[in-house]
Amino acid sequence: MPGFVDKPEPIRVPGLTHLHTGKVRDLYRTESGDLVMVASDRVSAFDWVLATPIPEKGKILTRLSLWWFDQLADLTAHHVIGTEPPSGAPDDWAGRTMICRPLSMIPVEAVARGYLTGSGLVEYERDRTVCGLVLPEGLVDGSELPGPIFTPATKAAVGDHDENVSYEEVARQVGSETATQLRQATLSLYGRARDIARERGIVLADTKFEFGRAPGATAGDPLILADEVLTPDSSRFWRADEWRPGRPQKPYDKQYIRDWLTSRDARWDRASDTPPPPLPAEVVAQTRARYEEAYRLLTGTSWS
Repeated sequence: MPGFVDKPEPIRVPGLTHLHTGKVRDLYRTESGDLVMVASDRVSAFDWVLATPIPEKGKILTRLSLWWFDQLADLTAHHVIGTEPPSGAPDDWAGRTMICRPLSMIPVEAVARGYLTGSGLVEYERDRTVCGLVLPEGLVDGSELPGPIFTPATKAAVGDHDENVSYEEVARQVGSETATQLRQATLSLYGRARDIARERGIVLADTKFEFGRAPGATAGDPLILADEVLTPDSSRFWRADEWRPGRPQKPYDKQYIRDWLTSRDARWDRASDTPPPPLPAEVVAQTRARYEEAYRLLTGTSWS
């Protein structure tokens, strides 16, 4: 079954309790109850967390998330309360750590789409819908939609697929008031981020957000933006000058990895239970370069 090719052992830090090892992030709790989120250099593809890391990927994602949290702060509160690694943490945690307030998480991937691609394209070609929303005829891979749409998904465990669901199903699972809040917040944040990215020559095709509430809060209380935000791991970014509807776009993410794993050079059968092979140095370098380029174009500052 897909999962970790080589699952790492949690790092022991005095005063921290290890809670979870995710595809990319490791989660700990402090003695005071705050959460410590550490972004590793791990990378996943085809539901496998690969054995080969992308150097400094976790630091790039963390710094980019923090930049976006600042850009969106007037629209919604977020969970970050600090970035200094706890005393006794490894030196490598510097730059990849976020100290966060604990939240009661909403079990929904809040996805916004402004362009047709990925799983949305598959559903559209079959039914002319995305998550049950009817779309116009004549759209192709990469088409800009008439307006951004909210296309939620269930949150899957490591090794499983997220599953697109309808708005009505979200309302059934979390209540109509929370579902309305999720849709409004998601589309508001996407609209702001899309405009910021567009000014920098980047198309934000789609993205996912995660939200929670303060412990003890009830439906109707404010949502709080959590996890990472608007990174190449959670979003599809395309260069505006390369965007051409009707063909696959060149994304700022791990597409080099997917392409190599499905090539003859990898000698890997994706349909088998055999773990993917280690990545060659060239694929690692090309993938890191795309992450760095996305960071530079969006923030206006060089990664190095």
